[in-house]
Amino acid sequence: MVADALVATRRVVPRLAARAGEHDRTGTFPVADFADLRQEGLFGLMVPAHLGGHGAGFAEYAEVAYELARGSGATALVFNMHASVTGALGAVDENLAESLGLPDEALAARDRLLAAAAGGAWYAVAMSERGAGSRLSQLATVYHRTGDGYQIKGAKAFCSGAGHADGYLVAARHAADQSMVSQFLVPADTPGLRVEPTWDSLGMRATASHDLHLDVTVGVDALLGGVEGLALAVAQLMPHWMVASYAAVYAGVARAAVDAAVAHLTERGLVGLPAIRSRIGRADAAAAAALLMVREAARRVDTEPGDPQTNQWVWRAKLTAGGTAAEVAASMLEAAGTSATRRGNPLERLYRDARCGALHPPTSDVCADWLGVAALGGDPDRDGSAPRW
Repeated sequence: MVADALVATRRVVPRLAARAGEHDRTGTFPVADFADLRQEGLFGLMVPAHLGGHGAGFAEYAEVAYELARGSGATALVFNMHASVTGALGAVDENLAESLGLPDEALAARDRLLAAAAGGAWYAVAMSERGAGSRLSQLATVYHRTGDGYQIKGAKAFCSGAGHADGYLVAARHAADQSMVSQFLVPADTPGLRVEPTWDSLGMRATASHDLHLDVTVGVDALLGGVEGLALAVAQLMPHWMVASYAAVYAGVARAAVDAAVAHLTERGLVGLPAIRSRIGRADAAAAAALLMVREAARRVDTEPGDPQTNQWVWRAKLTAGGTAAEVAASMLEAAGTSATRRGNPLERLYRDARCGALHPPTSDVCADWLGVAALGGDPDRDGSAPRW
């Protein structure tokens, strides 16, 4: 079934690519892209097979995200957020559920969410906040228990797919005990949920990463896991969904930049110049190396999740993919010349999209710091300059 998902992905990529330029120009969300993904059953990629999904692991997700990004980085980035929700939920097997103390009713609620994704629903992530980024321990959004559920109040930034998703994964701190961070799946039609159209960015313009304001009350089944305070534990157990999932997207953006440059330079009859061929050769090698880094990290996530060595590969993949995308896109734009800098040229868009790779949390500088601490024999959780989550 996973092989079928990759075939389906490659089938929709040309359509995504054909629409990407116009959505970038207008800053509009690619509604048709997501209709295609739904039609192909890709929202169920990370959903276990017994719930109607493809049952993909992280390595298989990485291949799909890479291919999607070759068509549209923005669409791949929003899909990544959905996959991070369904992938984390789908990874909770019986042993992990027992160790976390998850009640049966919470597992039933989880299965309903996953089955809905297999049926075509998709979820956005409302985690980051202005001034806090994605550090869960610093969130200003708070919640408290009500008689029959939870009240959540706060504001989120950079919520990709805002206004289009079927539900939002919202992270919030307990109003009384702020060391307790929980996550809720808030349906898009919940009263008191409001999208503020703030997204007008340099790159990834079609992600609709607007602000999300919440003053909502949700039922008890909206609490993911059915146990309060699980968010930090899950971040420690599955850091790949907050780090390396971005890497596959930007490895795809790097390859898309090479492909766009080859097309542009071939059309203009410039591929006979040795300097041009050299740039393309170096970019090709760099893009291939980034993909290999992503694949190694993804393989380790599937075989040894949460292992310290695995986490280092996760950070390496994020650091390398973000840097490579920016460097490759810049070199390809320079090789293509001034004509490729015009608005509407795919290389111009890819150059701006690629610049965003180093900025997704954790940023390249933060990943490099964690890797440096680990290489020096330290513990990034204990010896870093700030709490990781």
